[in-house]
Amino acid sequence: MTHLAVIDMQHVFADPTSPWSVPRYREAATGVRRLLSAFGDAVTFTRFVAPGEPSGAWRAYYAQWPFALQPPDAPLWHLTDGFCDLAPHVLDGSAFGKWTPELAARVAPHGRLVLAGVSTDCCVLSTALAAADAGVEVLVAADACAGANDTAHAKALDVMDLYQPLIKVTTVAGVRALLGR
Repeated sequence: MTHLAVIDMQHVFADPTSPWSVPRYREAATGVRRLLSAFGDAVTFTRFVAPGEPSGAWRAYYAQWPFALQPPDAPLWHLTDGFCDLAPHVLDGSAFGKWTPELAARVAPHGRLVLAGVSTDCCVLSTALAAADAGVEVLVAADACAGANDTAHAKALDVMDLYQPLIKVTTVAGVRALLGR
């Protein structure tokens, strides 16, 4: 089974006035929309949310980004682009990597995981590496992802591509062709 995980397509990353703005967010959203129809119910959206009380190194992180210490229902954490209506499953997490027991259960031990979303150089990268370490084949749809900037996006894709055959960087068209759609 092939499963699509759409990583953190949220207002905090889409809003150009946000300190966490992802400049090519709209392009990533377009790629995500092109992928969704190929997966039916085999889609999980994730949301990055702040913890109720940061601990460990996260205390220093949120000292740098105090605007983000808002509850999970705050508007900055909402999914954008009508994705709420297209998200059959949504998992929240307060870590960069979204490879959680819940996502692992949806992918199953012998599944394949396609990743799309933001930010390529943070949450997508962290999720890809953890899933690959767990033995899951990971495909990253590069044109359905966006990074903090173009250079960071390209570098993250290059790093993930080093992990072949565990992680393969491809395109939306490449994923759809693999699925025969």
